[in-house]
Amino acid sequence: MPRSIWSGAITFGLVTVPIHVVGATEDHSIRFHRYHLADQGRIRTRKVCELEDREVRSDEIGKGYELTSTQIVPITDEDLRELPLPTAKAIEIVAFVPLASVDPIRIGDGYYLQPDGQVAAKPYKLLRQALARSSKVAVARYAWSGRERLGLLRVRGEAMVLHAMRWPDEIRDPSSLTPPPVEVSEEEIDGALALMDSMTREDLEGDEFRDTYTEAVAELIEAKREHREPTVVPEREERPGQVLDLMAALQESVSKAKESRGEADHAEVRELPGRKKKAAEKKTPAAGTAAKKPTGKKPAAKKTTARGPRSA
Repeated sequence: MPRSIWSGAITFGLVTVPIHVVGATEDHSIRFHRYHLADQGRIRTRKVCELEDREVRSDEIGKGYELTSTQIVPITDEDLRELPLPTAKAIEIVAFVPLASVDPIRIGDGYYLQPDGQVAAKPYKLLRQALARSSKVAVARYAWSGRERLGLLRVRGEAMVLHAMRWPDEIRDPSSLTPPPVEVSEEEIDGALALMDSMTREDLEGDEFRDTYTEAVAELIEAKREHREPTVVPEREERPGQVLDLMAALQESVSKAKESRGEADHAEVRELPGRKKKAAEKKTPAAGTAAKKPTGKKPAAKKTTARGPRSA
């Protein structure tokens, strides 16, 4: 079990749950060292004082806020510990909300909350079961590493998880990144929905969710250690930078997705029930109404409007 990285309590109302915080995730990335190419000596980062031009020890180093290039306000760890924050030793729940109301872009790293001894067992289980039964998550405030943070508490199995959350002003406005106005047809939307249906699954297990990059780096290191060429992986088929026929690409994608799952070799993107009938009604002129003759003038360009999200 990983070591505790923080100790305190969860508070909601007058209920207090003493807990330890432990890491919920592991980083399996392969790490590299910097070394001197000439003799393979390690290259290390040294902490040097700019004024004295000498390396300093860790106990000589402190924190400070730079007001100007020549004026530093020193801040000690004790200063930060003594800040008048109610969240300094507690994860204070401030609200319960549906998980769907939380934008995933605001959710960060996860930590397991471990009850601290027998005294915490009952209130811990009470909060966990209440969260599970309500299908809600808790939003809390807490202070770690010299700053106050927002967090999200949720249930995972028999444990509770605290996710770090970003404050609203930490999320950048994406409006400048939106594409220029384009028209998307109903047939193309139906094709995309058909592709989504063919790729839908109930879990995230399987080769598609394997860290192939880390495996490839490990194989490269092993091959170099054994003085052999690394295993050659077949390159993926290159795709053109621009899709000329979007419907054809959707059709082919649906077919390949179904073939990979052992379903029918050929798939067809079909319109939703009732779509063809409505389209036919629009094209057929009402009885007794004469069709208009072309005037030779170019029709006025239709004004496009943003299409709202389609209901399931």
